[in-house]
Amino acid sequence: MTHDEERWAEALAIEQIHGDGAHDWVIERITQLGADGDEAGVARFMEIIDRLDVLRQRRAVH
Repeated sequence: MTHDEERWAEALAIEQIHGDGAHDWVIERITQLGADGDEAGVARFMEIIDRLDVLRQRRAVH
């Protein structure tokens, strides 16, 4: 599995678990990781939130 595929899988799983609250959950996670000084974690979840935004936009169109 590629890096990109991993992030898509994570975004889809988070969306499935958290539903409409997925975006907010990821924002909270980014905030906590930032407070903990985990730059790699912040970067990872920023990539995930980008994919959640794409999913949300695609669903709004269809």
